[in-house]
Amino acid sequence: MERRYDIDWIRVIAIGLLLVYHVAIGFQPWGVMIGFIGNDQPWQSLWMPMTMLNVWRIPLLFFVSGMGVYFALQRRSWVQLVKERAQRILLPFAFGMVAIVPIHISLWQRYYQIDMSYVPGPGHLWFLGNLFCYVVILSPIFYYLKRQEGRQLAHWAARVLRTPLGLLPMFALFIAEVVILKPVPFELYATTWHGFFLGLLAFFFGFLFVWCGSSFWNLLVRWRWLFLVTAAGLFILRLLLFQPMAPNYLLSVESNCWIMAIFALGYRYLNRASPALHYLSQAAYPVYILHMAFLYWGSMLIFPLDIAAPIQFGLVLLFTIAGSFLLYELVIRRTRFLRPLFGLNARAAKNRKEK
Repeated sequence: MERRYDIDWIRVIAIGLLLVYHVAIGFQPWGVMIGFIGNDQPWQSLWMPMTMLNVWRIPLLFFVSGMGVYFALQRRSWVQLVKERAQRILLPFAFGMVAIVPIHISLWQRYYQIDMSYVPGPGHLWFLGNLFCYVVILSPIFYYLKRQEGRQLAHWAARVLRTPLGLLPMFALFIAEVVILKPVPFELYATTWHGFFLGLLAFFFGFLFVWCGSSFWNLLVRWRWLFLVTAAGLFILRLLLFQPMAPNYLLSVESNCWIMAIFALGYRYLNRASPALHYLSQAAYPVYILHMAFLYWGSMLIFPLDIAAPIQFGLVLLFTIAGSFLLYELVIRRTRFLRPLFGLNARAAKNRKEK
């Protein structure tokens, strides 16, 4: 099967944007209330682009993860898929809860001179638990769909998804989710039923979109400007008319329009291999697992400095990215027993040493 480099690129970019988003939280007055180290000189205008990013950053990852399962299932049975995803998702999730998340919590306690304590928990890795649940729940359906490739059901789905009208059922299900659950705010994904069911829908449709074949992706490319203009229009409408909070059904439509536009542009312009992509696609997962510890450490060192907030933002972001990549490159990537704890294949390290 032909590799989809655009999906790999989108995954890497999405994780990179999550790092930027988390750094930006430290420059908001409310950041400390959700467990981040807060800067004494906020940079509130920074939050405007983050409000655009916020409605699609997590759903995009769930879509991409569902697409990844489609490709994984081509070489595995249902049982093999669950076992492989347990090693790749559940093991790093469990390890991260007890060994990684407590590090940045202890840094937060130290910065605010709170009694130090060991606090395990899902933290920024919460979505990994969701992903494993989705694999277990949806794998029988995915395996059934895999067996239908080339048959009548697959041909019918491909015909439906040749026009934007074919996407209306998907948009309707996402709207129904927020109408039923009434999340406040829409962007509260972590450890909520809203985040779970929104992710479940995105995971399923991510698989379905790749399963439907090129007709769906050609549809996205043909109508990419419709999705992009609609998403931008809804974002502007949100800023002008609905501050501080737009209706959830509009946020749901905006979110999915951004995501469809991103997939379209990625399919059109990013579906090509490169050495940078090969490296970054391997590094993205471990770097994300590590980044919160370096973000909090960098905040502790840089926030007390008497420099402007935008410069502090750049320095904290640089510290977070550089620290995470250095630890990945110098230690995790080269240590066989650590690699599985960060979602990597242990055999790759062994093979590298044998060459």
